[in-house]
Amino acid sequence: MTSPEHFHGHASMGERSVPLQSLWSRGARLAEALRVRGVREGDALAMLMRNDLCFLEAMVAANLLGAYAVPVNWHQKADEVAFILADAAAPVLLAHADLLAGVAHAIPASVRVIAAATPLEIREAYGIDPACCEVPAGTENLDDVIAAHGELADRSVAGTRGSIIYTSGTTGRPKGVRRAALEPDEARRFAALSQQWFDLRPGVRTVMAGPMYHSAPNTYTRSVLQSGGSIALMPRFDAEGLLALIERERITHLHLVPTMFVRLLRLPEPVRARYDLSSLEFVIHGAAPCAREVKQAMIEWWGPVIHEYYGATETGMASRSSSQEWLARPGTLGKAWPGRELRVYGEDGRRLGPGQIGEIYVGLQGVPNFTYLNAADQRAQIDRDGLVTNGDIGYLDEDGYLFLVDRKKDMVISGGVNIYPAEIECALAEHEDVADSAVIGVPDAEYGEKLVAFVLPSPGCTVGEDELRAFLKRKLANFKVPKRFVFVDELPRDDSGKLMKRKLREPYWAGRATAI
Repeated sequence: MTSPEHFHGHASMGERSVPLQSLWSRGARLAEALRVRGVREGDALAMLMRNDLCFLEAMVAANLLGAYAVPVNWHQKADEVAFILADAAAPVLLAHADLLAGVAHAIPASVRVIAAATPLEIREAYGIDPACCEVPAGTENLDDVIAAHGELADRSVAGTRGSIIYTSGTTGRPKGVRRAALEPDEARRFAALSQQWFDLRPGVRTVMAGPMYHSAPNTYTRSVLQSGGSIALMPRFDAEGLLALIERERITHLHLVPTMFVRLLRLPEPVRARYDLSSLEFVIHGAAPCAREVKQAMIEWWGPVIHEYYGATETGMASRSSSQEWLARPGTLGKAWPGRELRVYGEDGRRLGPGQIGEIYVGLQGVPNFTYLNAADQRAQIDRDGLVTNGDIGYLDEDGYLFLVDRKKDMVISGGVNIYPAEIECALAEHEDVADSAVIGVPDAEYGEKLVAFVLPSPGCTVGEDELRAFLKRKLANFKVPKRFVFVDELPRDDSGKLMKRKLREPYWAGRATAI
């Protein structure tokens, strides 16, 4: 991101609105404050914050310092947050006051904490006790820190690094995706590419309805700020609230996920018809597969302004399909983005031709290379011929359009959030009354998938659903706790001990277009 002095966009949340120039100024003063506190080029600036203007200021500060912004999923428990802080070697954590209260005891002593008061919009959206929302005594206050410093003078490394996004891995521990530092010209080209992905330009008006700790919302927000557009932050997604914002602010661009589509379509018809959505020009969605009937209904309602992409934290956007392309080829995720490459490989490592189903690999052309922080070996495991895979299964048709057939072998996508069952199964294994377990995703009308845990109790033991749910909630973020527990006498394992989850999935996914 570079300073948008020549742009006239605003950032807002609720009744608060600031010009982008003012946002950049506060970010530059925060950058100077962090420099004084020892944050240097290449360091990690951790952010435990909900969607708020101070989140944007922190992104600007990291950008100007040439540091990595490390947004932390605020649903995570203290031990999970502590792991990320240690793994990223973050010297500073910026946090909303109410979130800090739950993790303060686990923060490493080496991490300096700066807190921001939790604003009214967030308090109301989440029903937070106001007493938890003030910066605690003895903790540095973000507003005071910013006010006490001038703007950072040396911006020679601005924009050379972006964010480190932590994505769950099959080992049960999240992995930080860290991109290589860029030269200034490379950084400008990558910023321009990101804006092209989302059709952004000066003057666009958008709403960020998803949490910015996720990869795609984070990238989208960065790109909007870079383009000089205006962005309204929603502290929490609300379907009718989004429609009201679109009408009031004459919103032109949106980034959504399929779960949001489902909730929008559940609004009563009189409510849906109440709002003028004619300002919408470009709505893009991704993060999870979208049911065909949902996509069809959204196009019928909003018109052919809806686009879908395929990509990942590691690869960026690899393909994009317009409404017209999707209607002509229902289910497609589009063709490879210009300059990018998509290939499909079979289990034997052979490159497959049109219509042949295999594992999808994406070239990194135009995108900064990456590694997994402190896990370079896992980066090597997903590479083939210079392309990388997320384990998705699909095919390319004769014209190069991408289709997904299956999903990553074990990963569950619930409400656009990637969840790896291995982490949950590892946690269940720590319960003395659990001998074995398997966690899968099953269809859910609202979230796409929900978690179900199959549990084999230890011999002679009985354990209940409520007990296991409470046990997991002490160890994992709430969204990782299964919605249902099924107690079984045995789990399907082959002679080598490999768990055959497909046998567990089949009764739930039989007859569906996407068999998992």
